[in-house]
Order: sequence, then structure tokens, then C-alpha cells
Amino acid sequence: MILELARIDIREGTNQAFEAALEIAKGVISQSKGFQSITVKKCIEQGNRYILLIYWETLEDHTAGFRESELFKEWRALIGPFFLEPPLVQHFSDLRMSK
Repeated sequence: MILELARIDIREGTNQAFEAALEIAKGVISQSKGFQSITVKKCIEQGNRYILLIYWETLEDHTAGFRESELFKEWRALIGPFFLEPPLVQHFSDLRMSK
């Protein structure tokens, strides 16, 4: 399983509209092959910053499957207009630690 971490800074004063659009967008991304779950967190210190924690079965499910699909275009059309700058997106895998 892969964790996509996306840090999103939105334009000041658009939180309510962004959060409403994000609720709709969550229904869009959830239709994508390999999508597992999404959790959204809002920054306490910087009220216009959010992180999205999105779990995928594989990296390719996100980078090729979703990012190259019509669902991504719909997702981005819903939340993209709120972005202050392009999101910072990174991917993480579990660290295998010995006992």
C-alpha cells in the first residue's frame, strides 16, 4: 500500500467553499482503481493549509491510473481553483523494521 501525502495551500478566505468542494471531490477520487481511503487534516497554525492522506494499492494506481484519467480532471476542476500554488505531493511506503 502507498500513502500519497498532498500539502495544499488555498487562497485566504475560501476555506468554506474549498471544504464543500472537497467533499464532492472525495466522491470522485473514490471511484478510481486502487483507491483505498482519504483523510483530510487542516493546519492549526496556518488556517489555509491542508494535508490530504490518500492511500492507494500501488504507486501506479495514483501516478498513472488516476492522474491520467477523466476522474483526475474532474477532481482538479473541483478543488484546483482554490489552490494558492500547486500542491506538494509525495509518496510513502511502509518501512519494514525487524523485531
